[in-house]
Amino acid sequence: MADRLNQVSQIVSSSTTAASDTVPPFRVCVIGSGNWGTTIAKVVSENTTLRPQLFHEQVKMWVFEEKINGENLTHIINTKHQNVKYLPNITLPDNLVADPDLIDTVHDADIIIFNIPHQFLPRLITQMKGHIKPRARAISCLKGFHIDKVKGVCLMSSYVTDNLHIACGALSGANLAPEVAKEKWSETTVAYRIPSDFQGEGKDVDHAVLKALFHRPYFHVNVVEDVAGVSVAGALKNVVALGCGFVKGLGWGDNASSAIQRVGLGEIIKFGKLYFPDSEVETYYGESAGVADLITTCAGGRNVRVASYMAKTGKSAEESEKELLNGQSAQGIITCKEVHEWLEHDGKIDEFPLFEAVYQIVYGGKNMRDLPKMIEDLEGIDQE
Repeated sequence: MADRLNQVSQIVSSSTTAASDTVPPFRVCVIGSGNWGTTIAKVVSENTTLRPQLFHEQVKMWVFEEKINGENLTHIINTKHQNVKYLPNITLPDNLVADPDLIDTVHDADIIIFNIPHQFLPRLITQMKGHIKPRARAISCLKGFHIDKVKGVCLMSSYVTDNLHIACGALSGANLAPEVAKEKWSETTVAYRIPSDFQGEGKDVDHAVLKALFHRPYFHVNVVEDVAGVSVAGALKNVVALGCGFVKGLGWGDNASSAIQRVGLGEIIKFGKLYFPDSEVETYYGESAGVADLITTCAGGRNVRVASYMAKTGKSAEESEKELLNGQSAQGIITCKEVHEWLEHDGKIDEFPLFEAVYQIVYGGKNMRDLPKMIEDLEGIDQE
């Protein structure tokens, strides 16, 4: 990989057309400014400064404008270099520029990084149509699915490609945003498949370019081709984490949490192979995006916090999310509904007892203390 990076740099430095539409230096933007969106923007902004031959230094970050004590959040980010609402006490690079205008953020970008709650993607994609470069490339950090009763379960990366007609990969891993933002060592997986309109080495985004963009001394990156496996694992681990949050909130201990994770990992792999047969089982076991992310998320992510709060207070998922997350989203709440709707449509609910149990607790009014029995009952049906 290091040799490949050197090759890219040599090609770029000798090119007389570096400012044209299809060759480096690439312009990078980030869509989304929650704690994970801002963290990823911090990571890539550090790298664009270090590699001027490969990337334009400035990174734009689209921010949904809101007032913080009467002051625009974008103004605060651009003057104080902190996202005081979603990532407080973390200094952001000076070359990271918050922009409240989505079209202005994306119109000249060569690499678009999506990092928003996945339910908002269709609306933003609609606004972006006709305003991006034809050969822009994208990376989705989104966790979830787009469900179409005709087309089936759609990855968020595929939704980007289908609607914007640009290649899109995925980033997912054992990455709690506050830890990455504080530069505590961690790792992640970037998945990207080279598209058919690839312009050639040194002229287009490839695995070496993506590693150069995301890899930091504290944030180690492995680049693979399995976009489906990385995306499925990233979406479904949040559903499993809700189950772990329930048992944590009930005080059932680590044994119960481990049991939920065991069942959950099996269902993640089963779902992936059933609906995305090109996904690789090795991704679920061997990549940060797989079992490592599952363990981390089930140990203390947003979904665990919300589900644990539900167990302790008796409040709904919506109430718990609102009270705990400061305007951010626990994606498992939406994803478990999406998964249920698709499995019900496809007649496969009985094959995924944990996913269905989580859905029934969140939306069906089932008692979370019955979670073990719900799993066992459906497992029994599946084995008959």
